[in-house]
Amino acid sequence: MKVEKNTVVSVSYTLYKENEKGEVLEVCSPEKPLEFIFGFGELLPKFEENLVNLEVGDEFDFVLAPAEAYGERIDEAIVELSTDIFALNGIVMEDMLYVGNKVPMRDSNGQPMMGEIVKVDLPNKVLVMDFNHPLAGVELYFSGKIEAIREATEEEQANGLRRGCGGCGGNGGCGSEGSCGGCGDSEGGCCGGCH
Repeated sequence: MKVEKNTVVSVSYTLYKENEKGEVLEVCSPEKPLEFIFGFGELLPKFEENLVNLEVGDEFDFVLAPAEAYGERIDEAIVELSTDIFALNGIVMEDMLYVGNKVPMRDSNGQPMMGEIVKVDLPNKVLVMDFNHPLAGVELYFSGKIEAIREATEEEQANGLRRGCGGCGGNGGCGSEGSCGGCGDSEGGCCGGCH
């Protein structure tokens, strides 16, 4: 059987920053592989494109440029906000306003998004947040193996796979960017090239 639409694919891989000698960003082991329904739009299109027609046991190595992954970093995604938006009953929750804190928020259309606090100025009641994806502007190098392939059941095709938060053995959020977090240390759900 080959990797094609409506197959459930299990892959083990190591994700590196830039190339095989780069920083390891994530590991999905053969014991806890990433499992997904191919062609359902759960993963980055270019990630899936590199797996099409592979069979169980086939190995893969490929690079995704930033434009094929999480895009380039954009200055407009770094914004200054009033600390008042973090007030509850008129009191600013200062304990959560520190550099490096990742805060789930919503855009003007109500869509979930994650922002990282990069500057805090409490006396002036302002902070700066970066809403770029943590891997924006980064080339991603995947090296891995197809562990298993099977036909997706009708229920799976209708409802998706039943799994906890994440597909890397349930270790994290291999869903969309606004999901519950990252697999391993990816902090944003890059497991398997998810978008």
